[in-house]
Amino acid sequence: MKERVGFVGMGIMGVRMAANILKAGYPLTAWNRDRKKCGPLEAAGADIASTLAELAESSDVVIMMVTGPEAVDHILNSEGGLLSASMTGKCLVNMSTVPPHFSREWAARLRVLDVDFVDAPVSGSKKPAEDGTLVILAGGSEPTVSRLEPLFLSMGKKVVRCGEAGNGSAMKLTVNLLLATMMEGLCEAVNLGRKCGLKTELILDTILSGPMACDYFNMKAEMLRRDEYPPQFPFKHMTKDLRFILETAENCDASVPLARDTLAMFEAGLATGLSDMDFAAVMKVVETGRK
Repeated sequence: MKERVGFVGMGIMGVRMAANILKAGYPLTAWNRDRKKCGPLEAAGADIASTLAELAESSDVVIMMVTGPEAVDHILNSEGGLLSASMTGKCLVNMSTVPPHFSREWAARLRVLDVDFVDAPVSGSKKPAEDGTLVILAGGSEPTVSRLEPLFLSMGKKVVRCGEAGNGSAMKLTVNLLLATMMEGLCEAVNLGRKCGLKTELILDTILSGPMACDYFNMKAEMLRRDEYPPQFPFKHMTKDLRFILETAENCDASVPLARDTLAMFEAGLATGLSDMDFAAVMKVVETGRK
C-alpha cells in the first residue's frame, strides 16, 4: 500500500505537484491557509485537513511547498502546527527554496524528534509542475531518498541525489543563480540589438538557431516577443532567491559578482510593480536602465 501523503502549500507550483501525487494513486491530504485553494484537489478526491496537526496525524510523509524559511518555521512551530502533533517515525520533506543552513538546522532538530528530514526543492516552474516533469533536488539520507523516489517521480522526471540534508537547497540556489543571470543576459542582448535597430524576432531567431539555443530561452522568448509576462516563476520569488544566493555565498565565501548586479536589477523591478509577473519581466528594468 502506498504511503499516505500530506501536502502543505497550494501556490502556483504546489497545487499542480499535489495533483500529480493524487493521480499517481497516493492517498493525499492537503492543507492551505486559504482553504479555497484546495478546491481542485478536493474535487479530485483528496482529503482536506482543517489544521496542520490534523494533516500530520493522517500522513506518513508530509511535503511543504511554501514561500521560504519564515513560512516553513510557522508551519512547523505555530500553535496547531505540524510539530504540535506526533511526527515520530514520519518523514518531513521541504520542497520550498531556502538557504542551505536552514535545511541543516531543521534536519538536526528533527533528528532529535525521530523525524526523518529531506530537503528536495525542484528545478522547473509552472508548466513542468503541471506536466510532472520537474527535476527533484534531494538532500537527505540515502535510504530515505531511495524510499521516496517513487513519490518524487510522481511529480518529476528525475531525482538528483545531492547528498546530505542541506545539499538539495544548495543545489537549488546554484541552479537559480544561473537561471537568473541567463535571463538577465538574454534581456540585455535583446535590448542591445533593438537599440541598434534590429527587430526582436530577428535577434531571437539568431540566438535560437545557434549553439546558445536551449529549452529555457525558447520558453522565455515568447514572453519577450509579446512583451507579456504571465507568471511561470514570479518575479518576487526570483528576487527572494537571489537574496538567498547572496546570503549563502557570503556564508561559504563564494564570489558572485553577477548575482549582486542581477539582484540590483530585480530589486529595481520590485519597486516598479513587477512583483507578480514572470521573472522574465526583468526586460522592463533593462529597457529603462534602472538599477
